[in-house]
Order: sequence, then structure tokens, then C-alpha cells
Amino acid sequence: MFKIAKTNLSAPFVPGSLELDDADNELLTQYCVTERWTGDLSNGLFRLGDKAAKTHGLHERDCGLLNLIRCYEPLDRTRVLELFEQASTTCSSFCFSTTINVAGVPRQPVFCVGESTGIEQKYAGLIIGVFIFPRFQVELPAYSMKRQ
Repeated sequence: MFKIAKTNLSAPFVPGSLELDDADNELLTQYCVTERWTGDLSNGLFRLGDKAAKTHGLHERDCGLLNLIRCYEPLDRTRVLELFEQASTTCSSFCFSTTINVAGVPRQPVFCVGESTGIEQKYAGLIIGVFIFPRFQVELPAYSMKRQ
């Protein structure tokens, strides 16, 4: 899934749709780990949280976009890059899902939801978002064959 839409902050959510109670938060943490991230368009650096950096197989929390995208399934990389390129040129909301492809270990599914703001100023702006990591991994085909 790869989606992007021009941000329209004047279009409100359905009344009551954003209300979360403790049961919703508990259910969310039962099934997934979430962590926010930011991307500074003035210098091209993305800052991930500790859990997100580790899950992506990165040694540092700060990284470039290409370093981040190289962690993803090879067939998805171009589409993810296109989403970020579009988001960096116009204020947008976007989402995508893929798997993190770190050599030799089962693959981690990841969902990403984010938005870009402040694009009006040349060479400026911010992309913010959240990674959602389900609490399971997808085995590599060769890995699952070894288990048989």
C-alpha cells in the first residue's frame, strides 16, 4: 500500500472518531510497537527513535532518506522514495506498508503514516510521522525451508 494526498486541514474528521480510551491504547500496544520519526527537509536528515532505528537495522538514530529506504523490500523502494519526494514538494499526508529486509533474519512488517509541513519556504519544511511495527515477523523463504 502506497498512498499520498494533499493535506487539507480544513476537512475535519468525523466527530468522535479521534477519541481513544485506555482500552484502545492497551489493544494497540498488545499488537504493535509504535514510534515517531521526523525528517528535516533543510538538511535531509531523518531522526528515528531508538526502537525504530534498531528495527531498521541502523546503528544511528539520524540517517539519510536513502539509508532508510535501503532497509525496505527491494521491490518497494522506488514507490517509497516517490512518496517521500512528493511529500517534500507539497504539504501532504501519506502512508505506506512494506517489510524491513535485514539480511539473514526474518522480515519485520512496517506501516508508516506521516505528513509534510512548511514546504512553502524554499529548501525548508518538516516531515513527521509514526512507524507501526506489528509484533510478528515474516519468515524469509529460505529460512522457513531450513525449518522443515
